[in-house]
Amino acid sequence: MKSFSYQGRDANGKQSKGVIHAENEAEFREKAKERGLFIENFQEEDSDNSKSIYKFKTTELTFCCRQLSAMLTSGLTLVKAIDILTKEQENDKARAIWQDIYENVQKGESFSSTLEMHAGSFPDFLISMVGAGESSGSLDVIMTRMADHYAKENKLKNTVKGAMTYPIILAVLCVVIVIFLFTFIMPTFIDMYEDPDTMPALTKIMAAISDFLKTKWYILVAIVVVAFFGFRYAYKVPSFRLKVDRLILKGPGFGPLVTKIYTGRFSRTLSSLYSSGIPMVECLERASAVLGNAYVDEKFIDVVDEVKQGETLSAAITRTELFENMFCSIIYVGEESGALDSILEKTSDYYEEESDAAVQRLVGMVEPILLIFMGLIIGLVVVGIYPALYGSFESIENE
Repeated sequence: MKSFSYQGRDANGKQSKGVIHAENEAEFREKAKERGLFIENFQEEDSDNSKSIYKFKTTELTFCCRQLSAMLTSGLTLVKAIDILTKEQENDKARAIWQDIYENVQKGESFSSTLEMHAGSFPDFLISMVGAGESSGSLDVIMTRMADHYAKENKLKNTVKGAMTYPIILAVLCVVIVIFLFTFIMPTFIDMYEDPDTMPALTKIMAAISDFLKTKWYILVAIVVVAFFGFRYAYKVPSFRLKVDRLILKGPGFGPLVTKIYTGRFSRTLSSLYSSGIPMVECLERASAVLGNAYVDEKFIDVVDEVKQGETLSAAITRTELFENMFCSIIYVGEESGALDSILEKTSDYYEEESDAAVQRLVGMVEPILLIFMGLIIGLVVVGIYPALYGSFESIENE
């Protein structure tokens, strides 16, 4: 299905713009006419261009799922619930997507297949869950579960953002102080040396750095920009991304903390999928994909193959060495007792609390490193300028 961005006016003459999804231009114009729109100009957007696709934020997904859950539980039909939800959208692109969903569902399309038409806007996890809800006739329950899922996902993101605020400010402060010391303070003391050859080795190094920052700062900026975009490009290369993602999980110090965060997200996602009646193989594929880690994805290829061949989930996951032994043991108990879904749900609650604590500890590791770095730089500057400062004091005393 193609996307057409348009500008025009509605029936009241009010300026309107947005996106309409249609198979072709004729269908686009027909849909615009049904909505009472007078199109002034339009453009077909490239479906392969990810920038043209509106992706719903976690907060928006939480709101939409919560609203649908409440309306379906109260007895409204799905078509009416989507119609009301469409009118509540504040963003034009979001409203256009929900309007298209409403029209397709009204024509008899399933909710999940319509969401799949907008796969770039909605996560695969939500589409799978909606499909499971429609199959089991418990779409209202699924929507409630999805609302809770995305609310917890948003809470974790906010926790990370909130925890990282102080380290980021501290890092910026470190950079500002270093630049100030080398561009304003160092030159003043370097000028005290009448003969540059009499400078101590450390002072010469500091003077060279100071001169570089003052006269050739643009080279440093270029290096930083090239390094940033170079890493982004290299990260798209599968082999390089695999190494980086493995380091994220296995790195000393922060690796175990990241593992706890991943365990919390994986167990919650797997619990939601499995309790909705989705086959275990698909549950594993979806749950591992949610983590967005190439190293995890590679390991789970073997897990899925082993489960297909009849291996127990606990044994297959244990061999990956991705998660804690306790988590693997809990899965084993769930399999043996036949209550894997309920045990996973309780486990996800536990690991979500552990995830919050892990984030705080992870940030707690960054702060002292930045402080030590700042202290080290200031210490080097002091040591570098001390001979000049001492010499100036001696000349004052001799006078």
